[in-house]
Amino acid sequence: MNLSKKVAIVTGSGQGIGREIALTLAGRGASVVISDINPATAGDVATEIKASNGKSMAITADVTVQEEVASLIDQTAGAFGQIDILVNNAGITRDTLLMRMSGEDWDQVLLTNLKGAFLCTQAVVRHMLKQRWGRIINIASIVGLIGNAGQANYAAAKAGLIGLTKTTAREVASRGVTANVIAPGFIDTEMTRKLSDNAKQDFLRQIPLGYAGSPSDIAHAAAFLASEEARYITGHVLTVDGGMVML
Repeated sequence: MNLSKKVAIVTGSGQGIGREIALTLAGRGASVVISDINPATAGDVATEIKASNGKSMAITADVTVQEEVASLIDQTAGAFGQIDILVNNAGITRDTLLMRMSGEDWDQVLLTNLKGAFLCTQAVVRHMLKQRWGRIINIASIVGLIGNAGQANYAAAKAGLIGLTKTTAREVASRGVTANVIAPGFIDTEMTRKLSDNAKQDFLRQIPLGYAGSPSDIAHAAAFLASEEARYITGHVLTVDGGMVML
């Protein structure tokens, strides 16, 4: 899975799963643009990649703002001359029960997690179609497949992301561009570490493998889908969840 001579953009890559994906793609030889709303964390990840002799740059961008997305794509193309891989990872949560969920909490999650991916995909796909090669990888969640109490907005956004991916895959396949989804399960991140011990145990009991995944499990899946080895896979939802969801 050699990604040398490839250029990747990973949104929301200043921390967590996005950061691990960026580091893994860089480790496979890709030039990686670290895109995050937080300039400090984005800069730290880009510096880490360059310290390991990789090629990287940080670009601050809010994926919900079309002008900032356009600037992200233009700056990347200007710096590297091409864009081969887009990982739509940026996302937020605003969890509460449906009866208590405000319209603002609904709108913000759908705007960031779904419209942000749409804007980035729309902006980058012209480059990929022109060069007749591209990889679009959207980070969803198993809750987009099975739902989860207290996450109506998040589950709806992730389910929408799956629909967006499948439609994108059909529209761009003839030009050698693939679009796929990774749906993580219970992954050991800062967010899940904040859960109570009881909540963690409830999740673990649902995992046949018996343990939480790590960000590297998601990153390795992304590296595969970004590679030439995955050239015949498109419109697919890859669950990386220890067996929680078996469809």
